[in-house]
Amino acid sequence: MKTRIKEYRARHDMTQKELAAKVGVRRETIVFLEKGKYNPSLELAYRIAKVFDTTIEELFIFEEE
Repeated sequence: MKTRIKEYRARHDMTQKELAAKVGVRRETIVFLEKGKYNPSLELAYRIAKVFDTTIEELFIFEEE
């Protein structure tokens, strides 16, 4: 799964640490999400989308293998 989290963080001038604090996870979780090494729970995906006032579908791009 690809994400557009880094792009949205840049638009909102937000660090990984700031985003992590807003959604209640460690900064490393955001790093792993941005690198595509971790798939978030539905709840976490929702919280991240809510921070950026967008949809889960806009932030996370599912690619079939």
